[in-house]
Amino acid sequence: MDGTDFLLGGIASMGATLVTNPLEVVKTRMQLQGELAVKGSYAKPYKSVVDAFITVAKNDGYLALQKGLVPSLYFQFGINSVRLGVYNTAYENGLTKAKNGNQSLWKCAFWGGLGGFIGSAISSPFFMLRTHLQSQAAAQIAVGYQHKHTSMFGALREIFGAHGLKGLYRGVSVTLPRAMLGSGGQLAGFGYTRDLLTGHRRYSLKSERLVSFISGIVAGTVMAITMTPPDVVATRLYNQGVDVNGKGIYYTGVFDCCVKIIKTEGIAGLYKGFWPHYMRIGPHSMLVLFFFDELKKIRKSYYQKKQTKL
Repeated sequence: MDGTDFLLGGIASMGATLVTNPLEVVKTRMQLQGELAVKGSYAKPYKSVVDAFITVAKNDGYLALQKGLVPSLYFQFGINSVRLGVYNTAYENGLTKAKNGNQSLWKCAFWGGLGGFIGSAISSPFFMLRTHLQSQAAAQIAVGYQHKHTSMFGALREIFGAHGLKGLYRGVSVTLPRAMLGSGGQLAGFGYTRDLLTGHRRYSLKSERLVSFISGIVAGTVMAITMTPPDVVATRLYNQGVDVNGKGIYYTGVFDCCVKIIKTEGIAGLYKGFWPHYMRIGPHSMLVLFFFDELKKIRKSYYQKKQTKL
């Protein structure tokens, strides 16, 4: 293990994002649909995941399914390079193990959550920029506040020029617990499942790739369940418009956002966009951790060949 764990984690997540970003676009639109409106009182341009794909492609064009890809790549590299680097460092140094030598669910969750917390703090501005760009849509299917950015860097200049660094970190208070819950749940699920599949005397699997694949699916399921409510709140806080002082026009903060969603949309409002989120997070989680394991194998092979030459 060395510092390349952080780089490999970031590269693995970028590879996964190229595949799953269209689901992120659909998820964002569905989370903003019917914002602060009572159920049944608003039009639903996105009726289901499949319908949302068709609606976006028909009204915004096929390329719109990759909206926000650039800030999404930056965000994923930032958060995953740190969280996977931190977690793998802890894993390879035995810090995720219980006294009996097996992977500790709580220790895995702690190190995964810590890495997610730090990575999220670093990459928070890109989460906001991604949300702004992904929510932009043709008038007939527009949901949520519509920002007028033409590019990621244009948005950066505009927001920083108007509100400074504070404006770029608006909403960070919810991305931190979001990342801790999601990352902790994902990596705890991955580590525990991998340990279970390889350590069981009777049912242990010999294929490392199959173990990584199954563990990634379990990890993604845990992540989607724990992460959707704070993800909805994050999307709402980041996407809302602001006044001249940089204050949100809909919500004053995390608590206010949660209360308003539950009051007007019910508890179900906190799970809007769950299915595209689940459909994205499952493959994304599986691909990130699968790519990460494969990249580590390539690194190990490289170092072994290097040692042989010496």
